[in-house]
Amino acid sequence: MSVFDTKTLETLEFPKVINQLISFASSQTTKRKIKQLKPSADIDQIKSSQNETEDGVVLLERKDGIPIAVFEDVQAHLKRLEIGASLNGEEVAQVGRLLKIARDIIRYFENIREEGDIQLKQLNSTSDHLDALPEILKEIERTVDEGGYVLDSASPALRQVRGQIQSAQASIRQVLNGIVKGKDAKYLTDTLITMRNDRFVLPVKAENRKQFGGVVHDQSSSGQTIYVEPQRVVDLNNRLRQLTIDAQKEEERVLSEISFKLAQNTKVIEKNQVLLTHLDFISAKAKYARSIGAVRPQVSLDNYVDLHQARHPLLDTETVVPNDITIGEDYEAVIVTGPNTGGKTIVLKTLGLLQIMGQAGLQIPAESPSTIGVFDNVYADIGDEQSIEQSLSTFSSHMTNIIRILERLTDKSLVLIDELGSGTDPQEGAALAIAIMEYIRRKEAWAVASSHYPELKAYGYQQEKTVNASMAFDVDTLSPTFKLQIGIPGRSNALEISRRLGLPEEIIQRSKELIGDASQSVEDMITDLDFQRQRSAEEREHYQEQYIEAYKLRRQLEAAYDDLNQKRDQLLEEARKKANQEIEKAQEDAEKIISDIRAKQLNLGQSVVKEHELIDAQTQLDRLRTAEEKELLSKNKHIKKAVKEEGLQEGDQVHVASLGQQGTLLEKSGKKAWMVQLGSMKMKVDGSSLERIAGSSSEKKEEQVISHRTSRPNVKTQVDIRGERYETGVDQVSQYLDAALLNNYETVTIIHGHGTGALREGVHKLLKRHPQVESFELAPANQGGTGATIVHLKSS
Repeated sequence: MSVFDTKTLETLEFPKVINQLISFASSQTTKRKIKQLKPSADIDQIKSSQNETEDGVVLLERKDGIPIAVFEDVQAHLKRLEIGASLNGEEVAQVGRLLKIARDIIRYFENIREEGDIQLKQLNSTSDHLDALPEILKEIERTVDEGGYVLDSASPALRQVRGQIQSAQASIRQVLNGIVKGKDAKYLTDTLITMRNDRFVLPVKAENRKQFGGVVHDQSSSGQTIYVEPQRVVDLNNRLRQLTIDAQKEEERVLSEISFKLAQNTKVIEKNQVLLTHLDFISAKAKYARSIGAVRPQVSLDNYVDLHQARHPLLDTETVVPNDITIGEDYEAVIVTGPNTGGKTIVLKTLGLLQIMGQAGLQIPAESPSTIGVFDNVYADIGDEQSIEQSLSTFSSHMTNIIRILERLTDKSLVLIDELGSGTDPQEGAALAIAIMEYIRRKEAWAVASSHYPELKAYGYQQEKTVNASMAFDVDTLSPTFKLQIGIPGRSNALEISRRLGLPEEIIQRSKELIGDASQSVEDMITDLDFQRQRSAEEREHYQEQYIEAYKLRRQLEAAYDDLNQKRDQLLEEARKKANQEIEKAQEDAEKIISDIRAKQLNLGQSVVKEHELIDAQTQLDRLRTAEEKELLSKNKHIKKAVKEEGLQEGDQVHVASLGQQGTLLEKSGKKAWMVQLGSMKMKVDGSSLERIAGSSSEKKEEQVISHRTSRPNVKTQVDIRGERYETGVDQVSQYLDAALLNNYETVTIIHGHGTGALREGVHKLLKRHPQVESFELAPANQGGTGATIVHLKSS
C-alpha cells in the first residue's frame, strides 16, 4: 500500500483541509477518524470512498442529511463490561444514546427504501449491519434519563423506597418548620432549613449553642453560625439516611443487572459505534463538499487529469480565480513560465491539493465533469518565498528536497516544482531546471513545473508530451489575471508595462535593440499566440452554446417522437379492436344465415338446399370476411402505415391469418417464411400470412401460453382449395390439418372440386401419409360427392 509523502501533504496544506472537515463532524470518534484520513492509490478504494461521499451529498440535498446526533466514545465502557464491571447511570445513558442513534438511522434508511425515490451507490445496506438492541434499549430508557439519573420506573422496589424517602423528608421539614416558627427561633441566624452531611440542620448563632442543644455538623467560615441537627429530628434523620442507603443499593442492583445484559452484547455495541462513526464521517464529507461548492471527480487509471474551473479550497471563494488545468492526455509535463506574482504557485498548489483530496475520497471544488488520476504519490517542492533575492541556504534547501523527490519518484508519480532552478546564477539555474525536467521525463513521471527562465520555453516546445503554459496578464490594468493559459509560454511584459507607466519611448526602443531580433521575434510570436488563443476561446464558447441548444432541441424531438409513437400505437390498437368487432359481427350474421338455411331444410324434411350449396355459401362468407377485414385495414391510414412499418422480429407475438391462430416467431426460414411456435407445434408459415400483434415485443422473453382450443369461428370445419395449383393446394391442406388438430376437431371436410382430379389425388396422398389422419372418404352426394373429401382425425 502506497504511503503518501508527508512533507508534500503539509506543503499542499492538506492538514488544513482536514481541520475544515473536522468542523463538520458530530462526535470525537469521527474527529479522530478524520485526522487519520490519507489519500489512497487503490482505485477501488477511491471509487468506493467517492461513492460514499456522493451518497452523503444526495442525502444532504434530498433528505436533510444523515441524522447523526452527538454520541460519546463508549469503547472504555465496553472494556469494563467485558471484565465484569458495572456501569454507572451516566455510562449506561451514553450507551443508550448510541443505541438510540442506531435506531434512528435504521428507521431513516428504511423510509428511504420504502419511498424508493433515491438510488444510493454505497449506503443502501448500511442499516442492515446496525442493531439497536431494541429490548435492551427499552430497558435503558426505562432505567435512566439522558443525564444518567436512575428513574423511579427502574424497579418497583426503587419506586417504593423513594416514596418512603419523600415521606421521611416531609416529616423532618414539618418538625424543623415548627422550630423555626416557635420560641427557639430567636437562637437562629436564619429561618432557612439546609443540609449538612446528608442530614437536615438549622443555622444557629454560635453564642446560642448550649441553649439550643442538638448535634453540630458544620460551621460557617466566619465562625458566627453553626449548623445544628435538633435532637427532635435525630431519629428521623437516621431513618432518612437508612432509606437513602436502601435506595442506593437498589440503584446499584438495577445498574448491575442492565450492565450484565450489555456485557453480553459488547461486540454488537462496538460494531454500532464503528458504523455510526463511519456514517458521521460520510456526513461530514458531504457537508464539507457543500460548503466549498465541490463536485465528484471522475477517476482515470491512465492518470489523465482534467480540472474544470478548479478553485483552491482554502482561498476566499469571492476572490479566488478558477482555472482549467489539464495534464496526462496530450502531454505529461507542463512548463509554466512568466513573471512572479502571477499565480503560478497557486495553480501548482490547486492541482496538487485537489488531486490528493480526490484520492482521499473527498469531492473537489471544481466544475463537473472534472477528472483526477490515480498516482502512487504526489511530490511537491513549493516554497512560499517569492523574492528574487533568495539566499544560498534557500537554494540548498529546495535542491535537497528535489533530490529526495527524484530518488523516490516512479512512473506513476506526479511531481510539482515551483520556480525550478531559482535562487542561483540564471544560466546555471536554467541548465539545472532543464536537466531535472529531462530526468523526470526519463522516469516517465508526470510533472508540472514553474519557472521564469526563458530557456524553459524552448524546452517546452522541443520536447514530446510537454507543453508550455503561462499566467495571463492584463496590460491595460498592469495587473495579473491569475488565469492559466495552456499552450502559451509566459512573457515578462516589462517593456509594455514600462511604456504605460511613462518610460520614454527612446529607452523602450533601445531596450528592444539590446534584447535582439531573435528574442523580440519570440515575444512577438507569443503575443500572436495569445491573440489566437483568445479568439479560439471565444469561438469555442460560441460553439458550446450552439451545441447546448442543439442538444436541447434533440431531446425535445426525441420526446415528441416517443409521444407520436405512443399515440400511433394507441390509434392502432383502437382501430384493430373496432375492426375485429365489426368482423366478428359479420361472422355472427353469416353463421346465423347458415343456421337458418339448415333449419328450413330440416323443417321441410327434404334437401331443398343441397349441402354443396351450403359449402359454397360458407366459402363465400369466409371470403367476404377476409375482404371486409382488408377493406377496414385499408380505410384506416394509421393501421395501414403501422402494419407496413412494423418489422417482424424473433420473439414477436403474431396472428397467423391462414390458420386463425396466434403464435410466437422462432426464427426466419428463408427470405419470406418464418418458423412459428403454435402451442406445442412448430410450423413454417409464409410471411404474408403473419401480422404482428400490437403491444408485443421481441424484448419480452416470457413464454406465451396458447390455448389448444380456440373459438371455433376462427377455424372452420372445412377448407376450400378449389382453383389452387397442385402444390399450393396441398400445402394449404397440410396447414389446415395442423390448425384443425389444434382445435381438437374430429372430422373436417376438404373441398377440392371435380376438375381433372389431380388436386383430389394430391390431397389423398397427403392424407394417407399424415400421422394424425385416422381415415378419409369422399363426401356423400348431398355434401359435394367426389368434389369433397371427409377426413377423420385421431383424437389427441
